Amino acid sequence: MATITTEVKHPKIVSHADWLTAREQLLTKEKELTRQRDELSRLRRELPWEKVEKNYVFGGPRGEETLADLFDGRSQLIVYHFMFGPGWKEGCPSCSYLADHFDGATIHLANRDVSFTAISRGPIDQIEAFRKRMGWRFRWVSSFGSDFNYDYRVSFTPEQRAAGKVYYNYSQVEFPSEEAPGLSAFFRDTNGDIYHTYSSYARGLDALVGTYNFLDLAPKGRGEDGLAFSMSWVRHHDKYDDGYSIDRSRTYQEPARTEASCCSGEQHP
Repeated sequence: MATITTEVKHPKIVSHADWLTAREQLLTKEKELTRQRDELSRLRRELPWEKVEKNYVFGGPRGEETLADLFDGRSQLIVYHFMFGPGWKEGCPSCSYLADHFDGATIHLANRDVSFTAISRGPIDQIEAFRKRMGWRFRWVSSFGSDFNYDYRVSFTPEQRAAGKVYYNYSQVEFPSEEAPGLSAFFRDTNGDIYHTYSSYARGLDALVGTYNFLDLAPKGRGEDGLAFSMSWVRHHDKYDDGYSIDRSRTYQEPARTEASCCSGEQHP
């Protein structure tokens, strides 16, 4: 495993007493942020809901599954919108970085009445091959041929991209890929009705990344300042090696495609 030895400009060196004073001052701000986060979470829970009217059907390892099936008898469902398009040779490295954190959480979520699944537009055989390569166990289904990704604003048609900007993260933006990352939450009541309660995109997904939380506590932080694309340092976990290096000018690039893309038959909404 390569070792990164970049220089860091450290703050002044002080006595233990002065360090303790500075740390106590920072703790006051940390507690304030914690209270603000708790309040934000309360406001998030008070958002209005919208009823899911479409009967979405997904491809799973065992065949077709509806959105209701993904709840597995629980009342809550969290979906991670994983960037893995039809014909891609592998999943997005940044989404894979997030996905490395999922398996440890699923058992705890299940025991808090929450099911979890990743959903991608790539066909299920493509997803399964990559999931096995990465050693992941979390549930992952395909929305290929469905409106789901388009309705939740994480896939874009050629026509939308040709217009120059797409609707992502609640505004019109330029986006470098046909697929985008996101998270959506749903509730299913005792009548079987399903409601969309929340969706978050872009930096709103930071909370899912335990590694970022560790890096934020480390002396050098995330080390992403000056990178053309903040996550250009991220690799699939089976691609870190002694030759690992960072191209600071590298922008986001979609994974390579297979020679014979399997997406030609998909109908866009």
